[in-house]
Amino acid sequence: MIEQLRRFLGSRLGRAVAICFTLLALGWAAATTVSYFHSDTPSSAFSRMFICTETQKPFSHKLEVGETVPVYSPYSGKNTGVPAEACYWTADGGAKSEPTWVLLNELAGKEGPTFCPDCGRLVVGHNPAPRPGAKPPPTPSEYFAALGSNPPR
Repeated sequence: MIEQLRRFLGSRLGRAVAICFTLLALGWAAATTVSYFHSDTPSSAFSRMFICTETQKPFSHKLEVGETVPVYSPYSGKNTGVPAEACYWTADGGAKSEPTWVLLNELAGKEGPTFCPDCGRLVVGHNPAPRPGAKPPPTPSEYFAALGSNPPR
């Protein structure tokens, strides 16, 4: 058996098979090594949308290790940037492709629920994106009617 393998590897075809096998093994080893040391987290995971609490203007910001919120806002020139929530709804309850970036009342130091200034629908932390067949978030009148109370003035 070993003698047959030795003869085969000594032939032209055997050497070609051995070279192909060696190249495949080296490729597999390189891919395994790279995937072991490479992070699956894209660098864009640290970049997100913020909104200035003074100007209500959204901006993109890449978080650095050890950085705290609020972050520096290019609009106020101060640390007034807090995470923004994306609202993908329209006033009629449809979905849109580009979000409206919303400042949550709780991050602005205000009481009560937050409603999108564009569509007027409820926005919450980690606001879910529209899904097919999903019911849109409530408007202020729907929200307060469900609670059995009147909206604050």
